[in-house]
Amino acid sequence: MLRRRSVAFMPERNTGLTTEEVKRYWENGFLVFDDVLAPEEVELYREICASDAVVSKRSSERYKQETVHLLGLTAMHPALLDLARHPAIVAKIVPLLGPDIQIQHSKLATKPPSKGLGMFPWHQDFAFYPHTNTDLLSVMIMLDDATPENGCMQMVKGSHKLGMLDHSVDGYFTAACQEPERWEHSPEDQIVHVTPRAGGISIHHCLTLHGSPVNLSGKERRGIVISYRADDAYQLADNLFNDTGIMVCGERKEIVRCEPAAYRLPKRRPPFSKTAAYAPFGTAWNQVGSEVTDYTP
Repeated sequence: MLRRRSVAFMPERNTGLTTEEVKRYWENGFLVFDDVLAPEEVELYREICASDAVVSKRSSERYKQETVHLLGLTAMHPALLDLARHPAIVAKIVPLLGPDIQIQHSKLATKPPSKGLGMFPWHQDFAFYPHTNTDLLSVMIMLDDATPENGCMQMVKGSHKLGMLDHSVDGYFTAACQEPERWEHSPEDQIVHVTPRAGGISIHHCLTLHGSPVNLSGKERRGIVISYRADDAYQLADNLFNDTGIMVCGERKEIVRCEPAAYRLPKRRPPFSKTAAYAPFGTAWNQVGSEVTDYTP
């Protein structure tokens, strides 16, 4: 069994954002930083993500063929929950979300090594899990260098200002934006390849339009994604995961803040089996995953 190891956090890496970086985030919808984690930290998380604690939760065949998101990652090893609370990461998201922050979900995101596979369509994260406000973001921590060759993320600058775009076909949610003109007709300099090195991170707003092309490198591309929300953002639809609602910093205020907006909820297609439970808009009403420990029944 893989044991938890302590890694010394380096104070110089734990700096927050400058005024210019905050401005750039709200202008472009994303930020990129290299060298947020020390090399020994990257190696630790690679080791954990290759351990039985994580590998046993996935289908090896799927990982050879497609981009796979293994959800609920922070509940699979205590060091992964430590990563969600890493001082260097928290210091960079507090200026964007405020002092009270929860995990919305976490996942291991891998692209298969087979050349020409692993494309993920253009989308907005918020379309999957709309909340009462848009103070949500995702941090991708790279375990391998992200490059155009291995299918790094691409983002459309300023697309978070467009509001929620259409992700439905025939009234049902699909995991892809249905407005291709938003990226096909964007000026070339508006579409950015996001290429942090291993140990680096990207941070993007929940409405930033992004996707990733196929992997042409012949090597696996691995990253850990932790999506965060302000404590006062209440989920309206989609499912909860076992780490949804874990506090990262600050305190749980039990206050909901609503932005003046209207959203189409992501309605799922019914299951093929007539005996399977059907929740067309997910199971979000509970708001507390099984790993949350600061609630008293």
